[in-house]
Amino acid sequence: MAAPLSDSEKRKQISVRGIAGLGDVAEIRKSFNRHLHFTLVKDRNVATPRDYYFALAHTVRDHLVGRWIRTQQYYYEKDPKRIYYLSLEFYMGRTLQNTMVNLGLQNACDEAIYQLGLDLEELEEIEEDAGLGNGGLGRLAACFLDSMATLGLGAYGYGIRYEFGIFNQKVVDGWQVEEADDWLRYGNPWEKARPEYMLPVHFYGRVDHTPDGIKWVDTQVVLAMPYDTPVPGYKNNTVNTMRLWSAKAPNDFNLEEFNVGDYIQAVLDRNLAENISRVLYPNDNFFEGKELRLKQEYFVVAATLQDIIRRFKSSKFGCRDPVRTCFETFPDKVAIQLNDTHPALSIPELMRIFVDVEHMDWDKAWDITKRTCAYTNHTVLPEALERWPVSMFEKLLPRHLEIIYAINQKHLDHVAALYPGDIDRLRRMSVIEEGDCKRINMAHLCVIGSHAINGVARIHSEIVKNSVFKDFYDIEPEKFQNKTNGITPRRWLLLCNPGLSDIIAEKIGEDFLTDLSQLKKLLDFVDDEAFIRDVAKVKQENKQKFSAYLMEQYKVKINPSSMFDVHVKRIHEYKRQLLNCLHIITLYNRIRKDPKKSYVPRTVMIGGKAAPGYHMAKMIIKLITSIGDVVNNDPYIGERLKVIFLENYRVSLAEKVIPAADLSEQISTAGTEASGTGNMKFMLNGALTIGTMDGANVEMAEEAGEENLFIFGMRVEDVEAMDKKGYNAKEYYDRIPELRQAIDQINSGFFSPDDPGRFRDIVNMLMYHDRFKVFADYEAYIKCQGQVDQLYMNPREWTKKVIKNIACSGKFSSDRTITEYAREIWGVEPSAVKIPPPNIPRE
Repeated sequence: MAAPLSDSEKRKQISVRGIAGLGDVAEIRKSFNRHLHFTLVKDRNVATPRDYYFALAHTVRDHLVGRWIRTQQYYYEKDPKRIYYLSLEFYMGRTLQNTMVNLGLQNACDEAIYQLGLDLEELEEIEEDAGLGNGGLGRLAACFLDSMATLGLGAYGYGIRYEFGIFNQKVVDGWQVEEADDWLRYGNPWEKARPEYMLPVHFYGRVDHTPDGIKWVDTQVVLAMPYDTPVPGYKNNTVNTMRLWSAKAPNDFNLEEFNVGDYIQAVLDRNLAENISRVLYPNDNFFEGKELRLKQEYFVVAATLQDIIRRFKSSKFGCRDPVRTCFETFPDKVAIQLNDTHPALSIPELMRIFVDVEHMDWDKAWDITKRTCAYTNHTVLPEALERWPVSMFEKLLPRHLEIIYAINQKHLDHVAALYPGDIDRLRRMSVIEEGDCKRINMAHLCVIGSHAINGVARIHSEIVKNSVFKDFYDIEPEKFQNKTNGITPRRWLLLCNPGLSDIIAEKIGEDFLTDLSQLKKLLDFVDDEAFIRDVAKVKQENKQKFSAYLMEQYKVKINPSSMFDVHVKRIHEYKRQLLNCLHIITLYNRIRKDPKKSYVPRTVMIGGKAAPGYHMAKMIIKLITSIGDVVNNDPYIGERLKVIFLENYRVSLAEKVIPAADLSEQISTAGTEASGTGNMKFMLNGALTIGTMDGANVEMAEEAGEENLFIFGMRVEDVEAMDKKGYNAKEYYDRIPELRQAIDQINSGFFSPDDPGRFRDIVNMLMYHDRFKVFADYEAYIKCQGQVDQLYMNPREWTKKVIKNIACSGKFSSDRTITEYAREIWGVEPSAVKIPPPNIPRE
């Protein structure tokens, strides 16, 4: 095995991260020292590593600012159609390295920092992850922002600047413990507060119907303060904006109490208003109907739409009639993409502004609203779909409730005209769900109020049309589309796997970083012995590096020559971490039964966070760690099997583990995972997939050939047939001895000797009310894992399949996804134009 490169050899290497010019290096050194001195007010005698990180961050930010201002000037001059991506989550991760990569500065910064006697990787590790998302939905939004900037689209991300992002996960005695993520404690060098654009957002109050129009009065006001973060495209001088809103109390908040003498309480109560942007709700694929969450959803929508309309009214070529704005052109200049139902209130809020504030005719306002808004559906799980109590709306947003009722009535009149007498259809299609507690179905509101509805993988979009929104599809099939998700190749290849990026660039050039379909050219090198060796060598180096990281951070020693079998994602029953657990136990029992036999050594790594209130998910984490305690300490097992729970899985940890993985676990029940994007990251980074025909796995198998993935288990139609027939877990338990043994061990306390009944809830769920049919796929999964072992024993053939997977992963670039959104939903064309570089003022 080749020795790792020395620091000097690394610095000499020319890579796709950019060549370090001497002038650039000297300029970066000078700027670094200037920021250390003038911005941080420190010198080298007292500066901490964190000070050095901030000095470098400000240095890199300087390279962004001129481009950022120039981009906004360019948009003002050209007045393109603006794209507004509304999302309650943006899971950005770290910014420093991504910015250096996109500006082509990484090697120059590396050299400058080395010359200053510091280590770039150490400084990068100091940065907090911006964890303003739960998982796939928020990370997708982050990839989309990168692609929109790289494709030169006039795009803006709008969300909430949560003071506390997704919790930090600690594992204590095998149990998940949550800690608050105080990511802003040391400040955020990447954001710029814009108090001059602070906007009012109204809650509560009542509605007055007057001869002069409808007025929403006696409201409580909260101020929305914008913080802007630059989003650089890849080497094209475009820097777009992500604007996140923070809640601030107005100065007269609770003034009545002050006027009766309780000044202290009036000031303390300001926290009630500011709680709106305090914390991200930590639920993934689960709806929590709390009033604070509804406040968050309206807060981001109300502030964002005011901002959008202000920008529309002041645009260079917009209609500037002093009396009336010409909103007829609004859908030609504005596209609003609703990332799931969380920003669904954009639809009634836009109607409120058009009808109540701008005094527009209802039908005209509805036409403009529909042509402006588009909706992305992210899940088919019923518990994830938002249904808000009418009573909560009545109190919090009384005018919006009236508007939703009016929208629904016109919608139902239309349906009734098409299907006379079909009361059941009217009930199914209503936005208002009747019952003990009347609820507003936000997904129905989105479908009715948008001109385009898309799923996020082909199989998911078919389920959306044929099942979830079938009645709506029957009436307006032209509205429904598919937009298969993608990932940005800048962060998920160039940044996290520079070794692989370099050997690819040597073979096919660098253009694949903005046109990932060019990876197809690697198919010419599938039988190239030198390339096979290079790919295997890069993987082994990544595995050694990750092994060293685990040793340093967690004091866990693993064998870097073992197969790295990785299952990282949110902990959820439908993602079936329990199926993986059953495989681990089966392997363990086989080794114990026949220790003399030859086994492929495996290190199984499972990581992910459980929602704090999700009992079963927390029990699953405890089971994984308990299995690990038994397996890892059994002398009969030795190095042949290790089980590691990766604590606090997040973007920056994904960037380390994904390039090191050999096997990617994508084993959800067919028809439950809308798309997945982790599956794409593993494929691009040279891991082989073991998975069901679910989400984007279907298209991955189509691109690479099913024979180059390890596909097993039921398909969607099999699951549907089983639902009709009835799923009986006990049949499998009785029939399959290895399954029965594993379940009995869990149930009897073999993995929990201190508390034999600890995992009875898990066993009871698996045996009697498992919606996700773990046992039904157990046999196929175990058999497929045997095929994985067989192939892994032939490193050359394994690596050839790896190369085929990498070569066929081009479809899964977020650049391709965003190009499709742009052309087919937003009505804009991506631009290859490089914005002229900025004229930077000199001192």
